Amino acid sequence: MFAHELDVPFTLEVVHDLASVDAAAFGGNPMLKVPTLQVGTTSTFGTENICRSLVEHAGRSGDRRIVLAEHLADAVVRSAQELVWSAMLAQVQLRVGIAVANLPANNVFFVKAAAGLTGAFAWLEARLDDVLERLPAPRDLSLLEVTSFCLIEHVAFRPTVSLEPFPRLREFATTFGARASARQTLFRFDPPHKGDTP
Repeated sequence: MFAHELDVPFTLEVVHDLASVDAAAFGGNPMLKVPTLQVGTTSTFGTENICRSLVEHAGRSGDRRIVLAEHLADAVVRSAQELVWSAMLAQVQLRVGIAVANLPANNVFFVKAAAGLTGAFAWLEARLDDVLERLPAPRDLSLLEVTSFCLIEHVAFRPTVSLEPFPRLREFATTFGARASARQTLFRFDPPHKGDTP
């Protein structure tokens, strides 16, 4: 979404086998995680670093007003961003642990991850309007809004916990999802390459 919003051209490489232990499958990331940004021979690991790099690559890009994590001076907004990062991690743990590794869902590790994910959603649901009001303004794009949207959409796409109790978050995702960058980056299943494990 950041690349689309900033008009930075890119080519997307899909990781088809999340169970792979080959760092090359993850763009060279030794932690075997996505995403990785590759520019020439340089790799940048992690969503936040990649968004920061895309802003740098875009240059002034029409003087877009971009709010990154380092621009957050408000404790409530900082806490919201931290909860979104933690919730994203819990979502991955639940999907990979249960759906990919076929580990038992009643394992305390996954029970706690699901409870934490639900707790993060409840916290964000109760404070979303206040958090958005506290974000620096004016702005064209914020890391918090993009990552919150992506989290909600990923849980809707690959369910782990119910989003039903969180109407304000669902409403936010619907509204934010009307952006062109969101419509260009819908979650979908990419067909695996021949020989890949689904």
